[in-house]
Amino acid sequence: MVAAFRLRVAAGPDASITLFDPADRLGGVLRTERIGGQSVDVGAEAFVARRPEVSALLAELSLADRQIGTTGVRPLIFSEGRLHAMPQGTLQGIPAQAASMAGLVDDATVAQISRERSRPFSWRPGADPTVAELIGDRFGAQVVTRSVDPLLAGVYAGSSATIGLRAAAPTLAAALDRGAGSLTDAVREALPPPMPGSVFGAVDGGYAVLIDALVRRAAVDWVHVGVTKVNRDGRGWDLVDDEGGHWHADGVVLAVPAPRLSALIGEVAPRSAAAARRIQTASSALVVLALPGGTPLPEQSGVLVAGGERLNSKAMTLTSRKWGRRGSVELVRLSFGRVGDAIARDVGDDDLLAWAAEDLSTVFGVTSDPVDCRVQRWMDALPQYGPGHAGLVADLRAGLPPTLVVAGAYLDGIGVPACVGSATRAAAALTTSGVAR
Repeated sequence: MVAAFRLRVAAGPDASITLFDPADRLGGVLRTERIGGQSVDVGAEAFVARRPEVSALLAELSLADRQIGTTGVRPLIFSEGRLHAMPQGTLQGIPAQAASMAGLVDDATVAQISRERSRPFSWRPGADPTVAELIGDRFGAQVVTRSVDPLLAGVYAGSSATIGLRAAAPTLAAALDRGAGSLTDAVREALPPPMPGSVFGAVDGGYAVLIDALVRRAAVDWVHVGVTKVNRDGRGWDLVDDEGGHWHADGVVLAVPAPRLSALIGEVAPRSAAAARRIQTASSALVVLALPGGTPLPEQSGVLVAGGERLNSKAMTLTSRKWGRRGSVELVRLSFGRVGDAIARDVGDDDLLAWAAEDLSTVFGVTSDPVDCRVQRWMDALPQYGPGHAGLVADLRAGLPPTLVVAGAYLDGIGVPACVGSATRAAAALTTSGVAR
């Protein structure tokens, strides 16, 4: 939708822009539902407010007044069977000083962090180890499993053992490239300066507000079919839909997950298709519960679950605490599924609801029955940013013909701001090629 909007602005009202999507509504993994009488996002629910893309887009669509921030409450970590305060002064859970880890890791690990600056350290500029390789070696395995992995599981549904450092902490990698003498020094250099306001933002009324505005402004022809193949058609493209129909296009934006991309372009861009096949994805399931008003929940934004814990969920968001209570219910979101497991695909709704109830009881002692609920599954929606991902994406883009461009969460980051950025880049590429003139 962002790409379509950008193309409409560039090409003007007379251009024909067709959007192919067989879903029951537009927006992809941005989806807003009514649960317990409240509008709740059952996909992505927040964006990093310090990045400019979403705030700028909302302003451009005259929706700046719909951006909201958090209440300021902080998350917890569930580790070793109990709750801990989220360490402060960390970068994706990577500490800048040993004291921040006290209580979350054992004394030996705290001592290891304290001594890290005195240990010999070498770094090859441009290196991209997994997060676990570097952090585990310098700070110890407990920092990885109890501090870093909970954050990365929440963002990527992945693991520090498979996610590259440059994707997870680009400012840290840059500090190391500049010659930081230790990991501790690099983390301190890479930490962003304190800034006023909320780190995270959301849209009042849910992302449906943004999607609806984009639909109106983009003025697309929505065709309720999927595209199964892209063929050359003279100077343009022939799109084959899943009902056997053929559609001509002068230029195409493929805003699909990496696994689908490889199947679509195998014949017209084999190099790009091969690169797309190398990008692994994870699936996730989300359970949203509307609990009775007054259900005792802590004044925290949520809980991130450390690796190896005997919980089924990987994260819990206390929505009514994080964004402020609206209406007469307490909203809670529980996320399930990590890379390599089949929870989202194989576990039924009743079991997921039972798991959610069990985890709420274990963590908070909450046993109230919900007054409303929703289970939402997102299949292959979370790309994994392994070591060398940036080079892989550059190779993918380099193999595409000029009027065939890509947008999506597997390119430049999985957050909503990064996806807005990749769509804007895709539309600009088509404009430069002459398609949108």
